[in-house]
Amino acid sequence: MQTETNIPPVSTEVNESFRDRIATVDESGKRKWIFAQKPKGKWYSARTYISWFFFIVFFSLPFIYVHGRPLFLFDVTQAKFIIFGKVFWPQDFFIFGLAMITFIVFVVLFTAAFGRLFCGWVCPQTIFMEMFFRKIEYFIEGNAAEQRLLAKAPWTGNKIFKKTSKHLVFFFFSFIIANFFLAYIIGVKELGKIITEPVNQHVGGLLSILLFSGVFYAVYAFFREQACTVVCPYGRLQGVLLDRNSMIVAYDHKRGEPRGKFTKKAGSDHGDCIDCMQCVKVCPTGIDIRNGTQLECVGCTACIDACDAIMEKINKPLGLISYASENGIENREPLKYTGRMKLYTVLLSILLIILGFLLFTRKDVDATIIRTPGMLYQQRGTDSISNLYNIKIANKTIDKIPLQLKLEGVSGNIEIIGGQNAITVKEEGQGAGTFFVILPANVIHQRKLPIRIGLYNGNERVDEISTNFLGPVAE
Repeated sequence: MQTETNIPPVSTEVNESFRDRIATVDESGKRKWIFAQKPKGKWYSARTYISWFFFIVFFSLPFIYVHGRPLFLFDVTQAKFIIFGKVFWPQDFFIFGLAMITFIVFVVLFTAAFGRLFCGWVCPQTIFMEMFFRKIEYFIEGNAAEQRLLAKAPWTGNKIFKKTSKHLVFFFFSFIIANFFLAYIIGVKELGKIITEPVNQHVGGLLSILLFSGVFYAVYAFFREQACTVVCPYGRLQGVLLDRNSMIVAYDHKRGEPRGKFTKKAGSDHGDCIDCMQCVKVCPTGIDIRNGTQLECVGCTACIDACDAIMEKINKPLGLISYASENGIENREPLKYTGRMKLYTVLLSILLIILGFLLFTRKDVDATIIRTPGMLYQQRGTDSISNLYNIKIANKTIDKIPLQLKLEGVSGNIEIIGGQNAITVKEEGQGAGTFFVILPANVIHQRKLPIRIGLYNGNERVDEISTNFLGPVAE
């Protein structure tokens, strides 16, 4: 289950127990509730500042509009996505596919170089759990020791008050988060309608908010660190992505072992680790980092702050637990930019260039033209042949566009069914139409004649579509 290092065992029981099961499960398979001690130190302070920035971004983005569009919108109900103010429709799926491949390569490269740095510092699950809900829990129920005593205490008035208060506050903030989460899907304006207009007009929206609220509440009140250790596949992936040069949160076993109780006597034969267990007490997933890299470790640096505080008190050098690589610990080598990382960087750069090119050259109007299925060509008088076509158009702009259809490079004309001169497509919408392409018989020299149809907005050609014109068999 977990990756291993060659750290000398302290005892058979301690060394093997972490291999048999995750830290939050006991020998009988039951869950062990984690009462994490509140960390403090420079790393925790840095993560706190980053979490403030994250909260500002998360709660402000839905209100930012560019040219009348939200900056970000992920409307899965209409298959409409807006990223940095640009609209993406299902026709742009290949761009999303390439973006996903680019993201996977980035994850591989980033993990190979920096381990689970993302998990500990900017993952929304970690930030909301450790920097928001956990702090609320500390405020209401007290520190880790007080929480543990409260959990074991009988149901007195004090316990009922604290537990009820905590869960009510948890659900309240889960409800707030659910509203903002939904704003990323339907937009803040639609969310405002759900909030202000009569409930019977937005039953589906209200149920969605309550559903999201229940999910967030269940995750942060009960599921908690299990989201990282059980559900998230990242911890398991790191076992194959990390190598001995990857940067991880690591215990310097060469300096720390063998462990021993702190003494002021000179000539002690044990290492710097005094087995104070502070690194275990602050860990939000309950692991002992001294056992090496484990899938439960999210790289949150709480153990680094806890260990540095102890080292400072006993006048030992800081960094017994720190960001390091296995080679760095074993051979005292600095972090290296390996050949594998260079290869990943080249691949990622190529993918980013291709993705940037596709985004830059992406059309504002996307159209698909196909001959009407089951229809043969039709005679038009004695000297003309017509084919019937269907057209579907996606308008990715914020303006209504009347599109005219014109033949390119061949004589003939186009008749739109309905007597219209153009097909009008509403802003950020989709349109469709049916039309005839009529060609003189003397220009048709083959069974399938390639033709090009230009889409014009006034005098500007916004797209050109190639298709085939079916005609009589050439004599």
